[in-house]
Amino acid sequence: MRIPRDQRFDQERQQFTLRHCCEDCGMWNAIRSRCAHEWPTQEHRRADYEQPTPDLLFCKEFELA
Repeated sequence: MRIPRDQRFDQERQQFTLRHCCEDCGMWNAIRSRCAHEWPTQEHRRADYEQPTPDLLFCKEFELA
């Protein structure tokens, strides 16, 4: 799911410690640095959200570990 990124999301992400990136997902294989389901991860990684991006991309397979 792709939605526009705004200042409110950035504030809430920090305030509530929102988890939405690959590295936070139960399907993330840290040893291989990839998704266990082989989904592309280029736009879901935590580092992508440290820089301003025009939109947010949420994975349909995301599951908190």
